[in-house]
Amino acid sequence: MKLVIAIVQDDDASDLIEVITDKDFRVTKLATTGGFLKAGNTTLLIGVEKEKVDEVLAIIKDVCKSRKQIVTSPSPVAGSTGVYMPFPIEVDAGGANVFVVDVDKYIKL
Repeated sequence: MKLVIAIVQDDDASDLIEVITDKDFRVTKLATTGGFLKAGNTTLLIGVEKEKVDEVLAIIKDVCKSRKQIVTSPSPVAGSTGVYMPFPIEVDAGGANVFVVDVDKYIKL
């Protein structure tokens, strides 16, 4: 048994959960917040047999595409202490951060 932990952007979460459950996988959704963009993320916990891990990873890769996004980053004003002006920057967003963990024991209580 494997535990797939996928951290995805909120924009992708609903579509991913729909596809995952349509393929008869079970998923637990956790609301999380990212540190860099300070934006909402969703962490999905998916328990699968080890033979099905590649199928789950392919679904995540297909649904969670990386894209460019403009965010406003505070930038200090030259010569002013503690004064920040918003400065738009382009960053890569979307995609997924995925961890696959071996599960030694699974007990349903």
